[in-house]
Amino acid sequence: MSQYVALAAEQLRCPDVSVGRALSLSNDVLMARGKVFGFLKDDRLVVKLPASRIARLIEAGAAIPFRSGGRIMKEWVAVAAPTAPDVDSWRTLLDDARVYVASANPALRRRTRQKGTTA
Repeated sequence: MSQYVALAAEQLRCPDVSVGRALSLSNDVLMARGKVFGFLKDDRLVVKLPASRIARLIEAGAAIPFRSGGRIMKEWVAVAAPTAPDVDSWRTLLDDARVYVASANPALRRRTRQKGTTA
């Protein structure tokens, strides 16, 4: 947990990063531009990343899918605490998740989804 606290403090020094409370998760969460990008749950770091990155992490055995309310959450993965030689892995994941969430454009995603579903 102390690794997460130190990394969360680092993230909070970045512009547009804050701590919020996710009622559905009963957790404090890290947010970028008001969107959740990471938190600690059951001693695992949970981060939001692109689906392709999530698939690679799971395939490599570095992470497991994150479940909330009994269902797998799209674009979310849970990663066990790093061991001594790999202490920067959580830092990298948090950095990548922050950048991914902060740069996400929901309006663009909606338009793309609508294009793909029209006949």
